[in-house]
Amino acid sequence: MDGIKGARWLGLGAAAAAAVLALAAGQGGARAQTQTVQPDYHPSLGDLMTMAVQPRHIKLGLAGRARDWAYLAYEASELRNAFGRVARTVPTYRNSDMAAMVAANIKDPLDRLDDAIKARDGRRFDAAYGAVTHACNSCHEGLGHPEVVIQTPRAEMYPDQYLGTPLARPLIPAGAVRR
Repeated sequence: MDGIKGARWLGLGAAAAAAVLALAAGQGGARAQTQTVQPDYHPSLGDLMTMAVQPRHIKLGLAGRARDWAYLAYEASELRNAFGRVARTVPTYRNSDMAAMVAANIKDPLDRLDDAIKARDGRRFDAAYGAVTHACNSCHEGLGHPEVVIQTPRAEMYPDQYLGTPLARPLIPAGAVRR
């Protein structure tokens, strides 16, 4: 008799556990049905250029003016990676293969930029940065956007980031307000 009672209790316990799990799954399913599904975001080529490429080009120009070689090495690598992400995200634009377009237009100028940064040669950096800028504009023209003209930055564009040599960086405590 004890064995039969035990089996019944065990059976009731398993049934109760199964009912709880089914109820929880049902609520989860109902909850999933009422949630709003967010649409996938597929950035356009212009979005990617504005978000990933252009700020890096600007920062390279500003840090280059200050000859901040460590930061320039970082930002040049980030710019190269941004072009790679652009080509992967938008593989074809107006029937142009973006990976081929990037390779044909920007690879050599970026290589020269890297070499100038490694050599810490300001004159070579300026020439290579000019070549990168020219390559950007050549690519824009080739893709049918001659109205998009990139230039060397004329003014400080990132007031919240110091782009200068590490030894010249101002010592400002976190949260302090400069006057």
